[in-house]
Amino acid sequence: MTKDLVIHEDVVEELERTKWSRQGKQFLKDWRLYLLLVPLLVFLFLFRYKAMWGVLLAFQSQDAGAATYSWRGIEGFMLLFSPDWISEFWAAFRNTFVLSMYGLCFAFPMPILLALFFSEIKNAAYRNITQIITYLPKFLSSVVVSTIIIYMLSAGSAVLGPGVLHKVLESLGVTTTYGKGILYDPTYFRAIFQISGIWEGTGYGSIVYFAAIMSISPTSYEAAKIDGANKIQQIRYVTLPGIASTLTIMLILRIGEILNVGYEKVILLQNGSQESYATSNILSAWIYNLKTTQTPPADNMLVSADLFNSIIAMILVLGSNFISRQVSDTSLF
Repeated sequence: MTKDLVIHEDVVEELERTKWSRQGKQFLKDWRLYLLLVPLLVFLFLFRYKAMWGVLLAFQSQDAGAATYSWRGIEGFMLLFSPDWISEFWAAFRNTFVLSMYGLCFAFPMPILLALFFSEIKNAAYRNITQIITYLPKFLSSVVVSTIIIYMLSAGSAVLGPGVLHKVLESLGVTTTYGKGILYDPTYFRAIFQISGIWEGTGYGSIVYFAAIMSISPTSYEAAKIDGANKIQQIRYVTLPGIASTLTIMLILRIGEILNVGYEKVILLQNGSQESYATSNILSAWIYNLKTTQTPPADNMLVSADLFNSIIAMILVLGSNFISRQVSDTSLF
């Protein structure tokens, strides 16, 4: 027993002593793979880590007539929560949260369902074709997608007639008091935004779940069939438990982005009109619109609004990760 313990300690000591040399040899062996990481690391540094320096602007303000900045403490937050701006800020924050929650409730499950459908297609050629078709909208720019939506839902203009979807909805009795079409009606904007987002991202988002489903051993399905399980029961007792860890990780990541609604598509769909602002003016679009006005407010107030949004998102990620770690064995960290 003592001899085995000594041998074990010698092996551990040898592994510790040669740790860096072994890692160096592994790096030299796979240097091509590590080289592929360089563009990603550069991107993360420039657009994620280096950009964090801009957070300091929430606590600074540019001196009048100079290019220097002086420390102002929480003056930006005090201005943000002042009576002049608090109502607009909370309206934009509420729109962001509601729009994101709609996406979490309706858009998040769609890639999972589509991946389940793909996994049931036995013809490989047909499955590949349908997958490619569903992936394509993701590779269209926001400008193209927004333009398609605007034209299809437009009530018509001097150059173009009413859009196809506008005619269909009008025939079904869907009306609006706005002459430009239902896109500019605040009642319908959130539904339009979510439906277009589902069309745009469901196919691409199903890749992760489809890969997780394909990694499940076929013997598990065969055992379920022997026990008399039908297709729904196989999905419930084999497929969903098999991809539970993937679902958990993706849900935590999705919760982390719950307040990160990009302003590009929203501003494009607004198309310069203010009719839909009651539901479409999210926080990032509100900040962008204020910054581009002729007399924008102080930069520290705008950065404070974005920082407040990021702090709430971080709390949501930490909270969801903590809950996941308590109720399951899966978590981000």
